[in-house]
Amino acid sequence: MFKRVLLAADGSDHSVRSAEKAIELVELNSGRIDVVYAVDGATSKADILAHSSKYEVARKRKEMLAPIIQLIEEKQIDHEVHIIHGEPGPAIVKFANDGDYDCVVVGSRGLNKFQTFVLGSVSHKIAKRVDKPVLIVK
Repeated sequence: MFKRVLLAADGSDHSVRSAEKAIELVELNSGRIDVVYAVDGATSKADILAHSSKYEVARKRKEMLAPIIQLIEEKQIDHEVHIIHGEPGPAIVKFANDGDYDCVVVGSRGLNKFQTFVLGSVSHKIAKRVDKPVLIVK
């Protein structure tokens, strides 16, 4: 059923749990996982100021996603990592809607109702705007 899954990840514990669920979805069908990490403007500026070169920035981003990639590789699942630029919610929604995915998996940060109302959440934006099934992992 799920041959191609998009996993929205940021290296957090929530995204590691999401990776575990994405793996479960594709394992039975020898599917593929595309991991997407969205870098917003503030994060991009901070990365550049903290590191000496663009190669160091790229290495740090890959290092941050390493636990997720390790889980996927341990199960020998076909995968690809995409680092995109833009505000995470809209950027991931566009990437998901432009791609051919059976499901999008994203972690929930666990914001309370007030925080979600004021700040919104990436998982909420994805669930509302992606035109494919979305699995939010708590």
